[in-house]
Amino acid sequence: MTTPTPPATGPTTPAGATATRLRNGELRAMVAKVLADDPATAHTPGSIASALNRSSGAVGNACRALTDRGQAEVVTVAPVTYRATATTASAAAPAVTPGSPPAPRPRRPKRASTAPAAAAPTPATSTAGSTPTRPARKVTGPVKRPNGTDYHPRLLSGMPDVTALQRLRDAGVAALLYGPPGTGKTSVVEAAFNDCLTVQGDGDTVVADLVGDYTKTPDGDFVFVHGPLVRAMRAGVPLFIDDATLIPPTVLAVVYPAMDGRREIIVKANGGEVVKAEPGFYVVAGHNPGVHGAILTDALSSRFSVHIQVSSDYALAEQLGVDKKAVRVARNLATRQEKGEIGWAPQLRELLAFKKLADAWDLDAAAGNLVGIAPEEDRATVAAVVRDVFGKTVAPLALGARIATKP
Repeated sequence: MTTPTPPATGPTTPAGATATRLRNGELRAMVAKVLADDPATAHTPGSIASALNRSSGAVGNACRALTDRGQAEVVTVAPVTYRATATTASAAAPAVTPGSPPAPRPRRPKRASTAPAAAAPTPATSTAGSTPTRPARKVTGPVKRPNGTDYHPRLLSGMPDVTALQRLRDAGVAALLYGPPGTGKTSVVEAAFNDCLTVQGDGDTVVADLVGDYTKTPDGDFVFVHGPLVRAMRAGVPLFIDDATLIPPTVLAVVYPAMDGRREIIVKANGGEVVKAEPGFYVVAGHNPGVHGAILTDALSSRFSVHIQVSSDYALAEQLGVDKKAVRVARNLATRQEKGEIGWAPQLRELLAFKKLADAWDLDAAAGNLVGIAPEEDRATVAAVVRDVFGKTVAPLALGARIATKP
């Protein structure tokens, strides 16, 4: 299939005029405002560039970045035009006001001394593409995740886990978090990196799910829409690959060139497009050992220099109001799981669900559900532990007799 290539356009900055230098992401916000202010019109990069007194090439890149984020849409391909979506306004700058050019720095007077001057200090950089070391956020309590819920940090190597992950990003050291489902791997990553993009891995994940694929526009044309890996590389933000070991190794291999010294990938589906990682791009992954189909290959393991075990914080479950008997059941089963007697134990996710169900219905129903969600091969053991702790036999939730209607 051949997709028309948008014609190249030159800069539209008027001769003799000097456009002010913008901060990272500022031009994208300005372009979003132009689109949001006139959402019914299909804009060309040239028309936006004229309004902003910027080069068409830079505006075109901003338009593509907005499209990749779902904050703009392609209307036509030849010529290429863009239109606002429902989320464009959220990405728009408050106002489009060209700034003043920076004032020249005053020259320092030469020193009279002939002694060699001390070298000026240079900012610390990481090994991940000259990423400036970011000041660590001071963590004194819960950290908000992007969905608005609180994450309660835990200690990792003597510091809050969110701070530890942020330092790994600055150092360019990829981390693999492993542990049973429901222990909080996703939560700690989102709390540490509120700008991260996530790929949910499974056995059906293909290369296009990572790098992108062609999609049909309302006019019947096809345009290439970049995937989360490309968007994260271009934006310089972390990429979280959840359940990475469920993804076929041949598919996951597309990420490796972006993680090593090359810091780039080639998108074969888009004509061999070369995508380079911007400073700040970082890869962190999650792994659920023991889950059917999860394979931790040597190639994957070696790409992640730090492996961090994530287990459930049962003390936190009590602090969050989970019934103490339910926590005792979970601790008991976790001990049996460690000994190899059973393969499943309730994690923090299941305990928080227990609390919600107990609040919505009652404690007996929540205890019965705890038995019902256990794998078939472990259900008898779970039922016995629940009976011993709660002092009664509970059955998994099930519908009963039909409610009789009154005549």
